[in-house]
Amino acid sequence: MTAGPTEWEQAGEPVGVGPHPLPWPTDRHFDPDLLAGGDRRNVVDRYRYWRREAIIADLDLRRFPFEVAIENLGHDYNIGTVVRTANAFAAARVHIVGRRRWNRRGAMVTDRYQHLEHHDGVESLAHHAAANDLRIVAVDNVPGARPLESTILPIRSILLFGAEGPGLSESAASAADLSVSIVQYGSTRSINVGVAAGIVMHSWIIEHAEAIGSAGPAAPGRPG
Repeated sequence: MTAGPTEWEQAGEPVGVGPHPLPWPTDRHFDPDLLAGGDRRNVVDRYRYWRREAIIADLDLRRFPFEVAIENLGHDYNIGTVVRTANAFAAARVHIVGRRRWNRRGAMVTDRYQHLEHHDGVESLAHHAAANDLRIVAVDNVPGARPLESTILPIRSILLFGAEGPGLSESAASAADLSVSIVQYGSTRSINVGVAAGIVMHSWIIEHAEAIGSAGPAAPGRPG
């Protein structure tokens, strides 16, 4: 299935590239419909005109060995933001814990290229972590949490975030192998969970990406 101009728009105007000039490339990863009609999707230039399945397969060769989980206790729009950021940093997988339905608007369609897994509760997430040698890192501004700025995140980890407002549930906090918090200097008690997720994922990238030697999710570029 291909996506039309409505997948990624800026100020009401479609962006991206138009039909590919002739002659068309013949490699299997190219989508004939996109070659003919143009590619308006939110993808970097490397993946222009590629089939979605081909993009996912290529990303699978580049994904980093950290995963992301977020509790879905309500219809939190931040979940989409977390998914979009996980895609940007080539997280191996995103786990939605709690309600199965979640607000996808903030994902900007990046969920189409990201491996997603649903868990009814934290126990299922903990089982996944144990079976795959992953350490659960809870992120919350609570007493006893280590400062993120002076903590090295485990390479094989699940970065676990709570819902906007209440933060991590008691069961989620109890399941964690490690808890970290982001040092703050202003008057607010906490920062937005979507922002926190971006900060922590980028911290993992700074600490481990170069050593792992991955090229990252794709060649440098910007959506559109």
